[in-house]
Amino acid sequence: MVDTGLEAYRFSVSWSRLIPNGRGHVNPKGLEYYNNLINELLKRGIQPHVTLLHLDTPQVLEDEYGGWLSRKIVKDFTAYADVCFKEFGDRVLYWTTINEGNIFAIGGYDNGLAPPGRCSFPFGQMCTEGDSVTEPYIAGHNMLLAHSSAVKLYYKKYKAVQHGFVGLNIYSSWFSPYSNATEDVTATQRVIDFYIGWFMHPMVFGDYPDIVKKNAGSKIPVLTPRESKLIKGAFDFIGLNHYNLVYVKDNPSSFEMNVRDITADTAAIHHFLSWLITILLAQNDDPSSSLSGILEYLKTAYGNPPTYIHENGQRTERNGTLYDISRVKYLHSYIGTLLEAIKNGSNTKGYFQWSFLDGLELFGGYETGSGLYYVDLDDKQLRRYRKLSADWYYNFLEGRTIRPDEITEVETGVFGSSTSKASE
Repeated sequence: MVDTGLEAYRFSVSWSRLIPNGRGHVNPKGLEYYNNLINELLKRGIQPHVTLLHLDTPQVLEDEYGGWLSRKIVKDFTAYADVCFKEFGDRVLYWTTINEGNIFAIGGYDNGLAPPGRCSFPFGQMCTEGDSVTEPYIAGHNMLLAHSSAVKLYYKKYKAVQHGFVGLNIYSSWFSPYSNATEDVTATQRVIDFYIGWFMHPMVFGDYPDIVKKNAGSKIPVLTPRESKLIKGAFDFIGLNHYNLVYVKDNPSSFEMNVRDITADTAAIHHFLSWLITILLAQNDDPSSSLSGILEYLKTAYGNPPTYIHENGQRTERNGTLYDISRVKYLHSYIGTLLEAIKNGSNTKGYFQWSFLDGLELFGGYETGSGLYYVDLDDKQLRRYRKLSADWYYNFLEGRTIRPDEITEVETGVFGSSTSKASE
């Protein structure tokens, strides 16, 4: 990380590693692990940004009461957050409660592609238990309550002493109409309301978007006045995971189905979980414009909240090459777009590239990688090797922005050897 010039590092705490039974006894080995990590980061001038939950709800709580399908998890999550704030908050200033709450609810409880893998026919594959029609809305509702409860706790017990910040992370492609037809334009706004507004609207305005309440009907829990007051304004920043652009086409027939999941409730055709651009309208389209789209929307629709780009990067086939010029082009384009958005008034405070190392991806496993560093899985020591993108990113952080088309001319000079090993 030091060799790459990183100023900050984002990681998640494992709830089960810290509190094996989901509540109660705290594992001293878990405390030791995270204290060591945080201290080593700070020793090297790297600021820790900590996420409390990244899909890994303790299995014991899933078994006991159904995890995020029960209101009981609000109390347990708040107690877990309390432990983290107490033990690490003297050194950690930036906390994210839940990673990609919207995708967690959809992937975990609608299509079953993410833990805990609940779904129902015909919306998920190989479903053994679950209800895709109602459970995503229930889980999302409880995530908002748990997030807000943790924020309230932090402000009550820790804010005055630790002076930290707490936010929520959402995943969002940017959505654009498939055509200029009024129906497609209207459908696009519906999709935005369902996937972005679903979590953003309650936190800014205290309630779900009108179209979400209308189309979901009784499937989505009603926010009581007390809950609305708790959720509204309960964030210091928004974390945004963004990769791509998705085109939207009106599909009223899906809303006529007898049973509907969230996708059907949008009454639109789109490919929300795709990490690649689904439809290119023209060869000259610059996909990075999608980032300016979502940032401009946050500015105009939600008052320009402080925003961190928590994830942005390119996933490629894990083939061992270190000359990842396509990733360099991706980063050059997206970071350039981000800088322009900031010049135009976006309240974006920071950027994290996904990811530092090639790792186990939720979609693709070890067959794909997004890292600046290649990890040799056939080596017992799991040696890391620096990719071209790591060199480019280092130079960018040092104030030397190199255009991708210049790399062949300078890689032996400014970049050095593209096969050099990273520190192990």
